[in-house]
Amino acid sequence: MNKLLATLIASFFASVAFAQTTAPAASASAATKAEAKADKATAKAEAKEAKVDAKADAKAMKADAKASEAKTDAQADATKAKHKAHAKVVKADADDKVKAEAKAEKTDAKADEKATKKTVKADAKAAKAKVEANADKAEAKAKTDAVKAEGQADVKAAAGK
Repeated sequence: MNKLLATLIASFFASVAFAQTTAPAASASAATKAEAKADKATAKAEAKEAKVDAKADAKAMKADAKASEAKTDAQADATKAKHKAHAKVVKADADDKVKAEAKAEKTDAKADEKATKKTVKADAKAAKAKVEANADKAEAKAKTDAVKAEGQADVKAAAGK
């Protein structure tokens, strides 16, 4: 009976010692923690990227609206100057009509030139704002990609331990 009891106790201790290999469980736990941390960091980075994208899009739309407004104002100013010059032609005496028409044509040309310059400047400003917005988006995307890669590396390192 003593031999039987000794065998049972020995086998019990052997099975307990065999079952206590906690190193892989700890490793899996560390990998899980690293993965959760990486997922959290990635989600945070993606949220920041989305926020930057939204701001950049709003900035570009605002620049387009401002450019459109500037173009409209320039065209209105040119039209106003042209009407004023042509009104002078109508009021001019018969003797001065040819001279007034020449002056009105000159005024038309200057008004068109001024409107074109304002339009070009407004378009250039809007294009610059769009380029800056796209640069902001690209920078945010790069940061997000870096965070994702860093998280994957951390998960790999934790799994290798």
